[in-house]
Amino acid sequence: MGFRLSKIYTRTGDKGETGLGDGRRVPKDHPRIEAIGEVDTLNSQVGVLLAGLAAESDVYPGLNEVIEVLAPCQHRLFDLGGELAMPVYQALNLAEIERLETAIDLWNEELGPLENFILPGGSALIAQAHVCRSLARTAERRCQQLNAVEPLAGVGLAYINRLSDLLFVVARLIAKRQGVAEILWQPAAKPGGLVDA
Repeated sequence: MGFRLSKIYTRTGDKGETGLGDGRRVPKDHPRIEAIGEVDTLNSQVGVLLAGLAAESDVYPGLNEVIEVLAPCQHRLFDLGGELAMPVYQALNLAEIERLETAIDLWNEELGPLENFILPGGSALIAQAHVCRSLARTAERRCQQLNAVEPLAGVGLAYINRLSDLLFVVARLIAKRQGVAEILWQPAAKPGGLVDA
């Protein structure tokens, strides 16, 4: 590896701008920087989820399979951040999307059909998986907002979409592996005691 950060602060961003890999300087609230920031936030929260899974894997060995699938996602999110920072750079490929789809299909078969909407909760790990899922959706929206003004090449949008799907399935799988009942949504009662189902 030839990349080293010898200095953490540069003072070049003190006036609200930052540099991109192609040499451009843009405001720190530019859609590209917003997308990079949301991908970074998601990556950090996936790190929290992975740390929690590792801490519980001795008690629930079935969580190791989730770690094996999720751990590479942190690296791919970093790749996606690189693609966003350097618009001509392409790191992600269809094989990564197919890897996520394979895991989704395998785990969905184990879980069976979803009979109702579920709420984020039941255990700290389940809730954290849902935090990651919702942040993946936010990152996807920010990437799409960027795509509307500066079209994105490659498969980044598809990857982040599939990752959010995976994280939903991961939340359900953690519940099953921990033996925790999913929290089913209970719709509000309508006036007169009627309930929509």
